[in-house]
Amino acid sequence: MADWLTRRLREAIADGRLPVGSRLPPTRLLAGELRLSRGVVIEAYRRLTEDGHAAGRGRHGTFVVAAPATAHPARSARPARPDGLFTTPGADAFDALRSAPARIDLSPGLPDLAAFPRTAWLGAERAVLGSLTASAFGYGDPRGTPELRLALVRWLARTRGIVADPDEVIVVGGVAQAMGLVAQVLVRAGIGEVAVEDPGSLGARQHFRYWGAATPPVPVDAEGVRVDALRASGARAVLLTPAHQFPTGVVLGGARRRALMDWVADGGLIVEDDYDAEHRYDRPPVAALRSMLSDGVCYMGSVSKLFAPALRVGWLLAPARYREALVDAKRFTDLGNAALPQLVLARLLESGEMERHLRQSRRRHRRRRDVMVEAIGARLPGAVVHGAAAGLHLTVTFDGGPDDAAVAAAALERGVKVQPLSWHSVRQRRPGLVLGYAALPASDIVEGVATVAEVIRELS
Repeated sequence: MADWLTRRLREAIADGRLPVGSRLPPTRLLAGELRLSRGVVIEAYRRLTEDGHAAGRGRHGTFVVAAPATAHPARSARPARPDGLFTTPGADAFDALRSAPARIDLSPGLPDLAAFPRTAWLGAERAVLGSLTASAFGYGDPRGTPELRLALVRWLARTRGIVADPDEVIVVGGVAQAMGLVAQVLVRAGIGEVAVEDPGSLGARQHFRYWGAATPPVPVDAEGVRVDALRASGARAVLLTPAHQFPTGVVLGGARRRALMDWVADGGLIVEDDYDAEHRYDRPPVAALRSMLSDGVCYMGSVSKLFAPALRVGWLLAPARYREALVDAKRFTDLGNAALPQLVLARLLESGEMERHLRQSRRRHRRRRDVMVEAIGARLPGAVVHGAAAGLHLTVTFDGGPDDAAVAAAALERGVKVQPLSWHSVRQRRPGLVLGYAALPASDIVEGVATVAEVIRELS
């Protein structure tokens, strides 16, 4: 009954019958009205609180603080074609998967969107608007507002060990735009190849290829990218996710880091996507490569996994030899990011709200990670779990199983979204799936994994 009540309450929050800010009925009252035991109601409220949708305020009661993300039917005139989508992903593959209707979305890369700190954001926005002069509403520096660049430098020093000057920071529209700017500048500088990890992000490969850069694959093993293979490729630049490799979750080992330092000394350039660096559960933080190699690394990050992708705010730190060209590329792309969100984010960074939000998110994400690992162990006992120590997703591989694209297509037909590992692999490898857990309540995670397990059994 607790599952039923939790689901009904979540639906009421999602469709506005229980709006954000409203107080949930007292447990005794709701139990009496529904003819349930009070323990069932207490358990349902506890689950809503763990999911970040409700919060207890002592004797004042339990209040709705965030609405759950809901899957909406595709609004595109083109219906999703699961088979073609997973076997031959095109430039719009991620858009097509996002727009496909599903009851459970296990796609990787999303934090708990329901836990976005709306109250803190509104408070910071009011404070910013109350202090802005009229001139602040004009055109600004294409590198970003001085306030955010200073706040980012302090944040990166505290959390990633990176020492930089605010003048080195370029505020961008997320890591995706950072990749596009870097690709443009490198291609114009005569660097036509940017090596990529294999397996590695399909989206990253697409961004670099769009701007004319070839993406030769370099294999990844248990210690991270193979530097010997990188040297053999002849590429002068490489895109890496060293803190939590996507999608395997491998951490770049010490010996590989030293080998990369030698490669950079010989003229190589690292494009570092500090992917999921803040989300760690079972291991200490890993230093950013930019903290050791300031002259050989284009470093990028964003708030997409910290707050929400919708903000479209990220940062780029580049070696001096590329900085002016990157600022020009940003200037002639959009004249700079919108100033108001930058100022609000700067205030949240400086006030400590970002750290508070991150601490709460880690606890919630860790619980959901544990639920997914347990569900996989129960439903897919032969599967191997990779990358569970950090991040917002994990990867599972299965020997002798069906084609992972077929699994993803069949799961989508049953209302569950997953990404096949083959999407992110250039060379053929074991079938697998990349599964996100951070944005979903425990009940959806368990149901989603059960559906995937059922599909794999039927296709095997």
